[in-house]
Amino acid sequence: MDIATLIDEVIAREGGYSNHPADRGGPTRFGITQAVARANGYRGDMRALPRSVAEAIYRRLYWEKPGYAFIAELAPAIAEELFDTAVNMGPGTASGFLQRALNALNRNESDYPDLKVDRSVGPRTLGALGDFLKLRGRAGEKVLLKALEALQGERYLALAESRPANEAFLYGWLANRIG
Repeated sequence: MDIATLIDEVIAREGGYSNHPADRGGPTRFGITQAVARANGYRGDMRALPRSVAEAIYRRLYWEKPGYAFIAELAPAIAEELFDTAVNMGPGTASGFLQRALNALNRNESDYPDLKVDRSVGPRTLGALGDFLKLRGRAGEKVLLKALEALQGERYLALAESRPANEAFLYGWLANRIG
């Protein structure tokens, strides 16, 4: 699946304008918070944020900048999951999940060295992913995907437990973001 399709799916899932009182993100359109829009040069009313601006932000901040396009060349399903997680939790969290999962799946470093969990995809993370996939193949990609979703699901539960207002979102997070 290409990034344009992934962006279309995220925008369809996120919907139009929202300003839910329990959402710390405040005014949001197409899933883009006001703070992110402002940090990327948009100064208008969030109700009028153009879809093209949202698409450009998604592509730049949640696909290109964290390096998920490189991951897509090795493991498209993993790149899709990382993109979706990055949109909802931030690229650092998504990339950290990948590094943690790869470390846990390397059989005590017998398959490849542990990664520093620096929450950034670089040559070592890509190398570890490549080594993992060479050893485990497409079945391994499915297992890695399950590990990423498990980490994401645990984080959603922790968010709801730590801030009761987040319980308003937990059902939707689990229904729409996990497998």
